[in-house]
Amino acid sequence: MVRYRVIVPTYQAEKHMSALLPALEAQGLDPERVLVIDSSSKDGTVARFREFGAQVLVIPQSEFNHGGTRRMAVERYPDAEFFVLLTQDAIPIPGALDRLLAVFDRPEVGIAYGRQRPRPQARGIERHARLFNYPADASQLRGFEDRAKYGVKTTFCSNSFSAYRTTALAAVGNFPQESFFGEDQIVAGRMLMAGWQVAYVSEAEAVHSHCYRVSDDFKRYFDIGVFHSRNRWLLESFGKAEGEGLKFVKSELKYLMQHEPTAILSACFRTLLKYAGYRLGMIEQHIPSKVKEFSSMAPYYWRL
Repeated sequence: MVRYRVIVPTYQAEKHMSALLPALEAQGLDPERVLVIDSSSKDGTVARFREFGAQVLVIPQSEFNHGGTRRMAVERYPDAEFFVLLTQDAIPIPGALDRLLAVFDRPEVGIAYGRQRPRPQARGIERHARLFNYPADASQLRGFEDRAKYGVKTTFCSNSFSAYRTTALAAVGNFPQESFFGEDQIVAGRMLMAGWQVAYVSEAEAVHSHCYRVSDDFKRYFDIGVFHSRNRWLLESFGKAEGEGLKFVKSELKYLMQHEPTAILSACFRTLLKYAGYRLGMIEQHIPSKVKEFSSMAPYYWRL
């Protein structure tokens, strides 16, 4: 049997329980393998997961960050061979975990991430984002040498639905303790530079997408800009992000022209805001904390 643990950070997740808990049960895993790290939810999240049989650790909301919280979870289980990471709103389809873990039969694979399908009710902009970043029938292995083809996207990975080989994770120092964003990409970059490979497993699927507001797009790209500003080694080692962004915009406009042309004006406006947010994030060291708090999807981080 493959020894693995499933890690799910949560906050106010009760609205997802009716879909997530049956999906986890359908994977055929022992609920005790699931570790929930909850940031002091005020709804029924903790009670529902404990009824399910998962292990639940409650932490103060002020102590949560994407890298440090996952690092803490990994350190609790040094005997696990693999870790599967999910977010509370990522709903794996039956068999998804087994298909994701199967790629680790290749000893060179350090990270694997699955396909994220858009929600059934997703509109064109939301749907395209998932189809672009997580194409169907397009599984691949990427190594450090592929940076010439993919640039910084060589390091692309998503902890909404991913898995890690414990020995590879330990070899690159685990998840970074102080990381409010992009902890998956940092680890992927370090692994690739150390000779490991990143696998995209399109046969392993989870339903997960977001209907972002226009302001959310600005804030998300502000966070990406901050992330790139603080981790310039990724851009220096793998290539800049602008080329991939242009490819995304062209693909989005083509998709919307075919499927939802009334959304094209909104998409163009969002693109301008994303770019403005990204550029502002890249100079975050020169702007006041209050502006950062207002501009970020993680305002709590800037209040610390």
